[in-house]
Amino acid sequence: MTILYALVARGSVVLAEQSGTSTNASTIARQILEKIPGNNDSNASYSQDRYIFHVKRTDGLTVLCMADDSAGRRIPFAFLEEIHQRFVRTYGRAVLSAQAYGMNDEFSRVLSQQMEYYSSDPNADRINRLKGEMSQVRTVMVENIDKVLERGDRLELLVDKTANMQEHTFRFRKQARRFRSTVWWRNVKLTVALIFLLLVIVYVILAFACHGLTLPTCLK
Repeated sequence: MTILYALVARGSVVLAEQSGTSTNASTIARQILEKIPGNNDSNASYSQDRYIFHVKRTDGLTVLCMADDSAGRRIPFAFLEEIHQRFVRTYGRAVLSAQAYGMNDEFSRVLSQQMEYYSSDPNADRINRLKGEMSQVRTVMVENIDKVLERGDRLELLVDKTANMQEHTFRFRKQARRFRSTVWWRNVKLTVALIFLLLVIVYVILAFACHGLTLPTCLK
């Protein structure tokens, strides 16, 4: 069987779960749910021995499965997409307030059926290949579980650095706007001064011209 374990969760609250084998997949899955950074939609894969945990987060709802590393990623992520659509279509907004394992009695059977289908039915791969060709390709990062569980401090440090970079960027933009304003006013003042100087020169020229024309009249 290619897909051995699956769950649906809201944040770290597991709403439905199904396992097709006796492993510690459930424990590792909960650790992954606790360590997934941010709240944005994302696809990711995490390796553990010869298994891969594939995770799809959409609109706050996380669908996760564990599969053999030989299964690749097309089939597991097609499975996750199918499960997400079925879950949302079945329960709608109820997922926002459901208690832990609130949908497990009913939806665990759906998980089991789809795990079997995507693991053994050859038609699943044909359908998934067509879906993959029609949808936009997304980059999926593969990380080791141990590294993910040990990087809490690094993530906090990265957040601090990001905040500092944003603050420096804001200051730089503010200084840039101030500099542009100063240069603009300087150019305006220079332009006004040049216009005034040009008017003075024109006035002097006209004054001399008029004086030159009236001088012979005065001699008469």
